[in-house]
Amino acid sequence: MENKQPKEQACTKRRYEVTSADLPLSCPERTMRVWDAHPRVYLPIEATGHVVCPYCEAEYILINDQTHK
Repeated sequence: MENKQPKEQACTKRRYEVTSADLPLSCPERTMRVWDAHPRVYLPIEATGHVVCPYCEAEYILINDQTHK
């Protein structure tokens, strides 16, 4: 039987760094559990590289993929 890691609780950090692999960006992110979070909302980060969730005020920063190879 496969051992699955529990998903991270959503909306607990104030700042998240994301890459292009995380797009389209949603809060809570796809890797987070959602049963105890606000409704999933998609956030337009591509144009500015920065966005704040209107529900939980988490800040998302789009970082350069080249720095994480």
